[in-house]
Amino acid sequence: MGPAGAYGWVPLALMAGLFFVIGFVTWLNGPLISFVRVAFHLTDLNAFLVPMVFYLSYLLFSLPASAVARRTGLKRGLALALVVMAAGVAIFAQFIAWQSYSGALAGLLVLGAGLALLQVAINPYVSLLGPPERAAQRIAIMGVCNKFAGMVAPIVLGLLVMRDVGGVAARLAAAPDPETHRAILGGFTRALHAPYLGMAILLVIAAVVVLRSSLPDLEVETVNARLSGAAIPARLWPGIAVMFLYVGVEVMAGDAIGTYGQGFGLPLDQTKFFTALTLGAMLAGYLLGLVVTPRLLSQERYMEVCCGLGAVLSVLAWAASGYVAVLLVALLGFANAMIIPALFPMAIRGAGDRTALASSLLVMAFCGGAVMPQLFVALTPLCGFQAAFTLLVLPSYLAIMIYGLVLRRQGDTQVPVADTAAQAML
Repeated sequence: MGPAGAYGWVPLALMAGLFFVIGFVTWLNGPLISFVRVAFHLTDLNAFLVPMVFYLSYLLFSLPASAVARRTGLKRGLALALVVMAAGVAIFAQFIAWQSYSGALAGLLVLGAGLALLQVAINPYVSLLGPPERAAQRIAIMGVCNKFAGMVAPIVLGLLVMRDVGGVAARLAAAPDPETHRAILGGFTRALHAPYLGMAILLVIAAVVVLRSSLPDLEVETVNARLSGAAIPARLWPGIAVMFLYVGVEVMAGDAIGTYGQGFGLPLDQTKFFTALTLGAMLAGYLLGLVVTPRLLSQERYMEVCCGLGAVLSVLAWAASGYVAVLLVALLGFANAMIIPALFPMAIRGAGDRTALASSLLVMAFCGGAVMPQLFVALTPLCGFQAAFTLLVLPSYLAIMIYGLVLRRQGDTQVPVADTAAQAML
């Protein structure tokens, strides 16, 4: 049976479209850090509130999102998530136009709430659309769409809104009076308003398409009825910890790479595109993963290889400088690509009718993307930005690798017999 399972390719294609949406709005954070730093004249600590608020929403809203998904079903939960995301994007755009940073952060919190619901619904949905042993392959297909969107998003924002961000920063610094400063800043912030409102409209349209589509309205509890009463698997708790670390590493490589490049004195008009380099590398990693797993390597063993590669690249980046170091950080995207497609189904495997709760707890761990960049900014004055980066990501890769190795040596990464019940019903 192929990765599409009994439902065919149409539901997977629609899910792929939603993963494109997730990738586009998520990976705008990298260039947004540079945008708000210029627009609101912020320190790195304050500018990095963008990913902090965004990923903190996963911690705050994942469990409520799970309750909502149980009441609405996965299909209607997906549509509701898109509407909430549209509201968050619109709020963010309006407060940016009003030059209110705190209001813009509130919009990102609402956007993150919608994404939390979308993640809680869409990950088990994709897992349930086919056989469990090919879950990583299906999620990798989603990842291709997600990371392609993430590669496109910084380029689109850079060309439409931040075309001359370096020049804007220079003109703001040289403004002869407050009125001129306000005029320059007003034009810069208003440039973001129309594209974001357009994105909000597209999200509402996507919600309508999902509701009117022929997507199967899967219920996690119904699909796993034969597994009723299953306990939360012991592997979930360390899985939550390493998911926290993984998302932190992914955000460091994607969102912090611009700041990393600026540490070498590279111009802002170049660093605003660096997130696209990381996402391009992730896209290549997903494509290779689709070829390699499970034909040549199991998804779990491939995850261990990716962690080893990430550890090596992080050390090499510490030893290098300038564009070479930036390229090595971008290549972490290649190493990261196939970690979460193996990690997510590995951690929730065997959860049965607790799958929704297990997924919610894993999505809560996405708040690692809020914590690790803040640690990076706090450590940089103490040991330098390169050392701070490596001291955070290197132990994280090693911890994820150890988690996979321990489960594999215990024989705990193979699909349990009980999970074949779900496979038989799909």
